[in-house]
Amino acid sequence: MPAPILQLRGATLADGHSLMFDGVDVVLEKGARACLVGRNGAGKSTLLRILAGTLAPDAGERTAAPALKVALAAQEPVIAGASLEAFVTAGGAEIHLARASLEYFGLDPAQPTAGLSGGEARRAALAKAFAVAPDVLLLDEPTNHLDILAIEALEARLGRERAAVLVVSHDRAFLERMTNCCFWLEGRRVRRLDAGFSQFEGWAESIIAAEAETSRRLEKAIARDERLLAFGVTARRARNEGRRRRLDGLRAEKSERMALAKGEVSFGALRAPRSGILVLEATNLSKSLGGRVLIRDFSTRVLRGEKLAIIGPNGAGKSTLVDLLLARQEPDAGQVRLGAGLEIAFVSQDRSELEPGKSLLETLAPSGGDQVMVQGQPRHVAGYAAEFLFRADQLRQPVESLSGGERNRLLLAQALARPSNLLVLDEPTNDLDMETLDLLEDLLADYAGTLIVVSHDRDFVERLATSTIALDGAGALVETPGGWADFTSQNPGFFRVRPASSAKPSVTRPRGASVKLSFKDERRLAELEAALPRLADAIAALERTLTDDGLYARDRTAFDKASRELAANRTALAKAEEAWFALEGRREALANGLGAKQRPA
Repeated sequence: MPAPILQLRGATLADGHSLMFDGVDVVLEKGARACLVGRNGAGKSTLLRILAGTLAPDAGERTAAPALKVALAAQEPVIAGASLEAFVTAGGAEIHLARASLEYFGLDPAQPTAGLSGGEARRAALAKAFAVAPDVLLLDEPTNHLDILAIEALEARLGRERAAVLVVSHDRAFLERMTNCCFWLEGRRVRRLDAGFSQFEGWAESIIAAEAETSRRLEKAIARDERLLAFGVTARRARNEGRRRRLDGLRAEKSERMALAKGEVSFGALRAPRSGILVLEATNLSKSLGGRVLIRDFSTRVLRGEKLAIIGPNGAGKSTLVDLLLARQEPDAGQVRLGAGLEIAFVSQDRSELEPGKSLLETLAPSGGDQVMVQGQPRHVAGYAAEFLFRADQLRQPVESLSGGERNRLLLAQALARPSNLLVLDEPTNDLDMETLDLLEDLLADYAGTLIVVSHDRDFVERLATSTIALDGAGALVETPGGWADFTSQNPGFFRVRPASSAKPSVTRPRGASVKLSFKDERRLAELEAALPRLADAIAALERTLTDDGLYARDRTAFDKASRELAANRTALAKAEEAWFALEGRREALANGLGAKQRPA
């Protein structure tokens, strides 16, 4: 193993009255490709600052090789200076290296630092870190706000980098490609795994299982000593006083373990009021902004229960496409038809739904009081907030004081409280730790409604998407059944830069092909599309009627009639959906022989 070039030994740091680190050890060797993993709030960013030498621990020792140059790209970088070139050279980089680094990350060195987007600020911070030719590179959430092309550029640059690298990230695909060592910050200590991130989760689970067994044995030891102390304290005082001291020590150890046990995000199951089988249909959409074509002649159909991912470079038009599909923005050409009974919940990337000056309590319970309606049921706001790792004493805290991860969790708490059957999430993974991300993925995978998600997180898209729409920013769109792996295998080179004049036409599901359904089938299909929302509305009304607890005792005849009608309408809806699927599948199969996209059962 190469000699260490940067070490932290026995580091201790207090956050107010509580310890954040208690004897933390980190050793980085030359050429290391390491990740630092831990929950939100565990202190990962703080630990990077200690390693960078910008923050001193309360105790412990930081040692570095002579003349070691360390560069830190912070999670929330402050970009200042007259231009990006001035910002990068202020960090000590030579002008030619500053310009080359900025241009590598797609930035103009002369660009002013004011008014940068999140992605531009992130790329500027990375350019500054690389430009100084560091010996150690510390990267805090480097893929946040980066599009897929920028992430791939970062991976390529790191692949050529000679510096030792320590990265904090929630992006599994990025970590699996880039790491050969893992540090796990948990319980105020750091554990090390000399293997890449692909081995981390199995290793961590084995440690958790071992600690659970230790806790079980500790509980048994406490119970045994409590039984011994219950008999003959006076007759065997000396021996029992020794036992009592041991018991006090065991209890102190138990208390310490409980104090270290963090709360867990506990998303409840999402209710999804039944929508029509057709959620939305877009036909021949086109849209230009600022003289640039973003979307050209694109058509798609989204059905109930589908999970649609939208991917592409920053500025390609992903948010514009979402707005068009939700009929929040008018296309230049084409049309959108929304299905019946839609209840939409939307979480934006810019977190504009949050008002910075409002407290958490006002955000979650805008009508006042201490109750929040969660999926139609009243809940105490403190209990609901605790499921998203917010303490009761944070309820009066203003939104503007929250970290990026806390603001994202608050947005999710706000959105998931509302019953919805169409959930739209724009970059939901930013700033979330892996544990929260895992729970969010599980929640969305089990969501009975329809999901539209905009994301640059390749692993997130791969795990969730039943269909993926990619935009290249020059008007071309392609839709592929499946997730990230299906998209890349079926559309190699799609994101390669090409002039707008040579952009491929959009690859869409065909409409109006020369071979069509018969007149009779077309008419039957139209009848079914009109009947499906009526049946869904009738079922919803009957279900509301039968939720009246006193109806059975008050009017048995009305109760029985509603029950029969509900059963009949459900049967009719199932048959109508089956007929609709058959006819629609036949229509798409006839259209240019391309076949139909998979549909939910």
